[in-house]
Parts: sequence; structure tokens; C-alpha cells
Amino acid sequence: MGHKRITVIVVEDEPLVRLDIVISLENEGFIVLEASNADEAIDLLDTHSEIRLMFTDIDMPGSMDGLKLAQSVRDRWPPVKIIIASGHRQLSDELLPVEGRFFSKPYDHARVITAMREMSAAA
Repeated sequence: MGHKRITVIVVEDEPLVRLDIVISLENEGFIVLEASNADEAIDLLDTHSEIRLMFTDIDMPGSMDGLKLAQSVRDRWPPVKIIIASGHRQLSDELLPVEGRFFSKPYDHARVITAMREMSAAA
């Protein structure tokens, strides 16, 4: 294969939703790390400098939601590209607090994967 594998962190508190996108990403050749909340995500980001993309839900339990997590990642790990998803809120890419992409749930896996490939190619 001609391209290197990209490491993605998926941050989603619903186990079945998380598993669904993780399987799709792995089937497309991504290396996937999983977190069920922002605190776990930050621990993984601290220990895995190879992470290049983050896919996060907005509404999660814990110390911060997905939007605050995205701001924290933007400030601490600027090379990490960010995709934010929600089943409860409607945002446009332009209204995100960080440069990134927004997807409404239920999202089309093919569109998410295309966005990840585009974002990682632009890095």
C-alpha cells in the first residue's frame, strides 16, 4: 500500500456507537484508539504522539464535553485535526470553536472517512 496508516482517536461515550465507527475506520486502514470521555482522550493524547485525527461526540459525561475537548486539543496538540459529531445539536463547520468538520448523527461513515482522508492529506 502506498500511503502510511493514520492514527485516529475516537471519543464517544456510547459503546455501540463507538464500536460502529471504530470498525469502519479500522476496515479503511486507520489505526484507532478509543476513549469514552474527554479525560481518557487526554490521557491517550499525552501518551500517543502519533495521533493525527480526533473524532469526538459533543455530549459526554465527565469533566468536559466534546467542544471543550476540541478546544483543549487545538491548544495542546495543534497538529491533530478534529471532527465533531452530535445527535442533539446542529452546527456548521464555520460555527465550531476550532477548525474542523461537523457531522450530525446518524452520520454517513463514508463521508466521515472521506473527510478524515482529506484532512490528513492537508496536514
